[in-house]
Amino acid sequence: MLNHLRREPGFYKRLWTLSLPIILQNLITFSLGLIDTFMVSQLGNEEMAAVTTANVPVFLLISIVFGVQSGLGILVSQYWGRGDVKSINRALGVASFIGTGITVVLAVLFFLFPVPVMDLLSNEHALSLLGAPYLRIIGFSYVFNMLSSIYASAQRSVENPTFGMKLFGFSTLLNTGLNYLLIFGHLGFPAMGVAGAALATLLARMSEFLICTVCALRSKTIPLDFVRFLRPGWDMTRRFVKYASPVVLNEAAWGLGNSLLTVILGYTDNSVEMLAANAVMGNLTRLFLVVCFGLGAATAVLVGKAIGEGQSREAVMSLSQALMGFAVLVGGAVGLTALILVPTLFVPVIFPLFKLYGESAAIATALAVASFLGLPLHAHSISSITGVLRAGGDVGWSTFLDLAPQWLACLPLTALAALVLKTGCWPIAIAMQAECIIKVPLCTWRINSGKWINDLTRRHSTP
Repeated sequence: MLNHLRREPGFYKRLWTLSLPIILQNLITFSLGLIDTFMVSQLGNEEMAAVTTANVPVFLLISIVFGVQSGLGILVSQYWGRGDVKSINRALGVASFIGTGITVVLAVLFFLFPVPVMDLLSNEHALSLLGAPYLRIIGFSYVFNMLSSIYASAQRSVENPTFGMKLFGFSTLLNTGLNYLLIFGHLGFPAMGVAGAALATLLARMSEFLICTVCALRSKTIPLDFVRFLRPGWDMTRRFVKYASPVVLNEAAWGLGNSLLTVILGYTDNSVEMLAANAVMGNLTRLFLVVCFGLGAATAVLVGKAIGEGQSREAVMSLSQALMGFAVLVGGAVGLTALILVPTLFVPVIFPLFKLYGESAAIATALAVASFLGLPLHAHSISSITGVLRAGGDVGWSTFLDLAPQWLACLPLTALAALVLKTGCWPIAIAMQAECIIKVPLCTWRINSGKWINDLTRRHSTP
């Protein structure tokens, strides 16, 4: 792998030029979750646990959004490599129709049955009653977020990653200001509590959609072709379903599995403390993972473009090895930095800000150490699965590698530790990281085998 890391002059500059806007975009997006958690935590641990529980099904929506935009990215990056703007418009149309249909159905379900949905997720009915107003509203925000994320993904895949960074940066600032007004009732606005947090998110997502609409109408990079967008045709629908639906199903199943981890914590004897600690550390961990996600997204764009340009099998393989190796090195550096911050910043400063004391703080510390130790492993699996294998069209194996460790190891081990053996927080925290530990050797084997790239031209480069 070290030999592959030696690239032509300017390669890593180009990689960072592509990655940094994506990293900043994800940092902005995940910061919003942390800001929401901080503001709601000021209402109390019960309110924070209620919003955490309500966000379990919402995380499924987020995963579907990510799946649709990732599936779209597979097609757009390859069409961009061939300069086929007409097909990009058709792919955008299919993704918009399918993504909106899925999110509308789930949003209506959450609106009509918020308490029954939340009762499935925790053994505390009081949390369901507290979180129901949040769940009724928040689902509709992801209808608008789906459309804006699809357009931002297309812009990223045509090597314009700064668009998403600016878009989500604006919406995060707007959401934060609306949170301040609507959660606590400042400047004459009503104090709506957790419902105010949901309404603020809905208004911010609507603003994202309006901005994307204006930009799409004025874009010169991807000129909007209404005929092909609104009538993409069955051929493009078939292509999108063939290449993108496994990714969407993959992300939905992964999101469901990740949500079940929160459900497991919601059924422990100390569920309020567990959920509060997990809400804080989940958002903090995602802030450090943004670098890994950014490099993974850049990997997908670069590998997909190389395939679209018709580069040789050996060239694509060498490029992939370099990108994965670099991601591991960066992930290790970020993980080490985060571990140093646990005793110096998180425990003495951050946890008290979020009202985490005693047992909640101890649980959060265990979750932090386990998560940060696993960062280089996460970096490897993210670049391997969402970057190399998906861009190469190996969606079947990427789905297996993403889901099998989670469903066959992580979930059973966490449930065993938390609900059956009722161990302390450290075994539970380690069990929650079993997924990334198992993924690394499996991903390494699949990519090094070269089978994902065999007969590349016939199977993958002509979607």
